[in-house]
Amino acid sequence: MQALLNVILPVFIVLGFGYLAVWRNWFSQAGVDGVMVFTQKFAIPCLLFNAMANLDLGQSFEWRLLSSFYIGALSGFALGVWGARYLFSRDWQDAIAIGFCCLFSNSLLLGLPITERAYGSGALTANFAIIALHSPFCYGVGITAMEIAKARESGGRASFFKVLKAMFSNAMIVGITLGLIVNLLNVELPEPLGEAIALIARAALPAALFGLGGILVQYRPQGDLRVALYVCVISLTIHPMITFALSFATGISVEATRSAVITAAMAPGVNAYIFANMYGRGQRVAASAVLIATGISIVTAWIWLTVLP
Repeated sequence: MQALLNVILPVFIVLGFGYLAVWRNWFSQAGVDGVMVFTQKFAIPCLLFNAMANLDLGQSFEWRLLSSFYIGALSGFALGVWGARYLFSRDWQDAIAIGFCCLFSNSLLLGLPITERAYGSGALTANFAIIALHSPFCYGVGITAMEIAKARESGGRASFFKVLKAMFSNAMIVGITLGLIVNLLNVELPEPLGEAIALIARAALPAALFGLGGILVQYRPQGDLRVALYVCVISLTIHPMITFALSFATGISVEATRSAVITAAMAPGVNAYIFANMYGRGQRVAASAVLIATGISIVTAWIWLTVLP
């Protein structure tokens, strides 16, 4: 109970305040859109740039950590696609959009602050290693699968360059890439520039949580409830269970296990809806799943914090 009160609730109170502010018209939807543009295109890329620039690459990108998390994520994607196609009789493009909801956990806006509050900022090294690959990996899988499905239906071939363009137009991937270059080349930034980037980065998580709450106001459950609940089960239970089992089997450290499992146990991120909207497929399921799973994750995150050592 102490973990619920001290770790999880502050995160969801900030998120809930953003929801309440927009719902009660204390803060406009246009203002929330501006906050999200600031966080997703500037503040979070600065946060990821700093993390990558200062990451111990030899220690952080540990294959057992990454395989535990991403095998779980791929399993979730496969189960999501299979269930949408064969249990709920959706076409392949809808099934891939629904599978993407099971693939893309909210590693940044929920996983990062909950891990930080539970175990301190020093426990985030494994989180940043996962996050560094998260968007490239998930968008790579989702876009490639969707382009193949579209090409099969139209009788053409999937475009490799379209996949790359979609991935590297994402500001967060640019921030990760630039931080990695600075790290590899051992570049030392001028102190005023480094401090400015750090100032922007410190605004990232609270602003993003507030903005996420405001964004969720417009994502009301709109049908397809059974499919959305199926996504919730995979995202909140199956993915973290697979990650936990693999972490235990491969013998990674307790700290890495915590980060991997908590990140895996997060609700689908807003990117799940962005992906669905980008292709015009499965938007109702994605919106409902993001909203419902985010609410349920208050309880499931507490359970995982209790289970983890």
